[in-house]
Amino acid sequence: MSDIFDFGFTAMDDTELEKVQTAVDDANTAQERLDGLYSAIIPLLANLKANPEKEMIKWPNRVEKVEAFEDHIYKIYKG
Repeated sequence: MSDIFDFGFTAMDDTELEKVQTAVDDANTAQERLDGLYSAIIPLLANLKANPEKEMIKWPNRVEKVEAFEDHIYKIYKG
């Protein structure tokens, strides 16, 4: 149905179209990275609030695990 009104021309020239396509690609990449950050952080937060009645959290090898998580977040951030 939408092809009925496709007359084979556009109001943009090639340069404008390329800019729009680049902007769309950039937005999609940013959204994917944001989704990756969200997916990485939410399990951490869920685990931290899993047992709110406990005042202390036992976290063996905390420094190594936090540094590994930082590296993971950095890789997502940089793409």
